[in-house]
Amino acid sequence: MGAAVTDKAAMRARAMAARARGGDQMALDARLTAALAPFAGRVLAGYWPMRGEADPRPAMAAHDGPLCLPVVVAPATPLIFRRFADELEPGAFGTSHPPETAELMVPQVLIVPLVGFDRQGHRLGYGGGFYDRTLAQLRAGGGRVVAIGLAWAGQELAGIPAEPTDERLEAIVTDAETLKF
Repeated sequence: MGAAVTDKAAMRARAMAARARGGDQMALDARLTAALAPFAGRVLAGYWPMRGEADPRPAMAAHDGPLCLPVVVAPATPLIFRRFADELEPGAFGTSHPPETAELMVPQVLIVPLVGFDRQGHRLGYGGGFYDRTLAQLRAGGGRVVAIGLAWAGQELAGIPAEPTDERLEAIVTDAETLKF
């Protein structure tokens, strides 16, 4: 196992422990709602939180525009997105997503769950690369897509080793601050 992989595994463990401690949900809601306000009318992809992830649902509910949620199709592939209404079904890796009958959508703004983050706009996820592949695909089409990471302030890491396939975020919202890149 390479040093970067080992470092990421140790970082992931530290960040997951910090995430489990949580933070100030009301402050997080206010910051995320403010960060999303300039994107009114645009298609927003959120996520249904699991395993202690910071909860974007209050800010998603306040968004003035169409909402969708990610669907894991298969390992090592980009996510697809389906319109979010009220109905959800269980998905891969413990996720919840809209049923197959829900309309496919292409998000213009994504709220991205984080295991950890740094002040350079790098994120640490679970290690499957789903969001990196998805963001690369969306950005390759030439369309403007904005990726906003969401985490508790305690999930910040000193520096995440970046790999060529890692996609940077435009912003990271925590319960303590909003970082823009």
